[in-house]
Amino acid sequence: MENVRKRRGKNVHSTPGVSEENGSRGKVKPFHFDLWFCLTAQNWILDFGRPIVMIILPLEWFPLNKPSAGDYFHMAYNVITPFLMLKLIERSPRALSRTAVYLCIITFVMGASIHLVGDSINHRLILSGYQLHLSVRENPIIKDLKPASLIDSFELLYFYDEQLGHLMWYIPFFIILFIYFYGCFSSTEEQRKIPVSGWLLLGPSALYYWYLVTEGQITELFLLAYVAMVAVVTFQRSKGLRPDSNGLFLFYSFSVTVLLVALWVAYLWNDPALRNKYPGLFYVPEPWSYYTLHIKKSQ
Repeated sequence: MENVRKRRGKNVHSTPGVSEENGSRGKVKPFHFDLWFCLTAQNWILDFGRPIVMIILPLEWFPLNKPSAGDYFHMAYNVITPFLMLKLIERSPRALSRTAVYLCIITFVMGASIHLVGDSINHRLILSGYQLHLSVRENPIIKDLKPASLIDSFELLYFYDEQLGHLMWYIPFFIILFIYFYGCFSSTEEQRKIPVSGWLLLGPSALYYWYLVTEGQITELFLLAYVAMVAVVTFQRSKGLRPDSNGLFLFYSFSVTVLLVALWVAYLWNDPALRNKYPGLFYVPEPWSYYTLHIKKSQ
């Protein structure tokens, strides 16, 4: 009986889960190379590689009235990317709102699906002579359509593809990355070291984000997310916290992306044709518009 009482006395002052929690705090959170690699690889293959596959593969394999190879790539992207982002959120050091994450994922899938339809039709128009560096009404294959109300339909298609689809796709994408980044801070020096594998992955990751920002025409959204990340870093430093290896990887990727976008804009600053198509506050031409204007014509 005395032994039982002693054991009970020792357990009275112990709180369930505290020892496990203290033990987990002492552990170094690993760099999520598997998730970052999968995200980067599938972004390059399924997103960037999508229009390239449509150009390379023979048109006879994919009739214009059927889904193309790029469409199947887009379908795979719409499934794999949300799954990987959910796995990334699961590994967040901080507990996050499930409601916010689920709403972002649902909106992401809906926006990417809208873009899938619009982009599929858009690439078929390219095969028929549509020129990306011109507006919808200025394109030779569209401006003479009869009745003229058909042009309004193509402008609606462009709106769903390049504006609404992109916003519903990318806003939740960056919100999820920002939510994850907000939880990636630590006071331990060991957790702030990016491994060699992370540094090797940094270049491809940043280069893809450059493509995402320029082709998606989301410069303002990306800069807003980047400024928010800088503000969080500044705020957390005042509390003695620094980004861990995963937070640093994401922050450095965005920082290099800002530099690449600036170099891209500087390179095409005096291009009159592209200036005419992108007259807004932020002049950031799309890479595929540059391709149809300068590279495809020369071929």
